[in-house]
Amino acid sequence: MFNEFKKFAMRGNVVDLAVGFILGGAFSTIVKSFVDDILMPPLGLLLGGVDFTNLYVSLDGVRYDSLAAAQEAGAATLNYGLFINAIISFLLLAFALFLLIKGMNRMTDKKKDDTPEQPPAKPRNEELLEEIRDLLKARN
Repeated sequence: MFNEFKKFAMRGNVVDLAVGFILGGAFSTIVKSFVDDILMPPLGLLLGGVDFTNLYVSLDGVRYDSLAAAQEAGAATLNYGLFINAIISFLLLAFALFLLIKGMNRMTDKKKDDTPEQPPAKPRNEELLEEIRDLLKARN
């Protein structure tokens, strides 16, 4: 059973999937940092100094100074600002993957265009029949 698992785990597709999964996790942290640290502060400034990470609704009805204060008090909150950040992160990640896949498709399409297509080889029996036909025509 161990040998079967080893054979399965070392197949090319599984290793590629594992590498893609690890790189995807690292890439998602980069996108999250980009959204949280680079994109959202200017966007919040343009919207009148809004800090999206502090946008929440306290479900117990008490007003807290910040989300951190509400969480320290143990209040149940709806963190819609964090949700907006997550949506923007997802959209940026999806767009980046779209561009990556589009670029890869363009490269593979270019490779296909560079190699001239050769017609499929005829089966040997058809070639022999054509030779026989040509010999019969030449005889007549």
